[in-house]
Parts: sequence; C-alpha cells; structure tokens
Amino acid sequence: MAMTRAAALMLILTLAGPAAAQPGRITLVSRAPFAAVASALEQAVADHGLGLVCHANVQRGAAARGVRIAGNQVLMVFRNDFAVRLLRAEPAAGFEAPLRIYLYENADGTATLSYAPPTAVFAAYRHPEVQAVAAELDPLVKAIVDRALAAR
Repeated sequence: MAMTRAAALMLILTLAGPAAAQPGRITLVSRAPFAAVASALEQAVADHGLGLVCHANVQRGAAARGVRIAGNQVLMVFRNDFAVRLLRAEPAAGFEAPLRIYLYENADGTATLSYAPPTAVFAAYRHPEVQAVAAELDPLVKAIVDRALAAR
C-alpha cells in the first residue's frame, strides 16, 4: 500500500514531536489574571525605558473577526541607542532585534510569560560591543518581566 505525501508528512511531524524551545528561554507562570499581567507588562516596558516596537495582540485580532480565544500577546521591545550600537558593531545581529516577550493566558485565567534573555539571544555574535549591549539589556528585560509578574 503506497503512502500519500500528506500521510508521510503527518507521520514525520508526529514522530518529530514538538519543536524545541529556543536555548536559554525562560518561562514563568503568574498567579495573577492575564489582563493584569498584560497591562503591567506594557507599563513596565515604558517605565524601564524600552520602546514597544510592535504589539501583536492575537486575542484582539481574533475578536475583530468574531472569534474568541484566550489571551495571547507578543510584545517586541528595544531602544534606538542600543540598536545603533548593535548595528555599528555587527549588522547581522540586527536580525535578533527587537526582543520578544510572549504572554499567553492559561486555562485557569492566569498568565504564562516567556522570553529569552538578551545575552542568550545575541550569544552567537562574538563582537564585544554586541555582548556589551546584550549585558546591558539583560537587567532591563528582567526588571520588566519581574514587574509584570508582580501584578495582582
């Protein structure tokens, strides 16, 4: 019996299992309601001096089409002075910017937040200035995440 292409692809995907998470990614669960964490996350980005380059709010987008889904947002953050330093040092490192913070709603209404620290994101780039930018961004991103997860 010959296997169709679709069946073969399904078999490969089934055997492969879920994709591995990005090396160094940190995933944390809050006990606070998703909406409180989402609001605190946006405010923390502003308060810590990073710019919200893009905000993909999948829940809002789905609702505009009449589809209801659990909260799901990706915030992409960076700052121009870091970008200039990064690009002057190693233009290829610009591929990694802006940094992503992923937030989604759990079945119980709480939130899960996932991000990769900048030092992990830029680890492949050996230029000292790229590493310096990443090291400066690490505590900023951690402070943003910590503030968001402290929401109640």
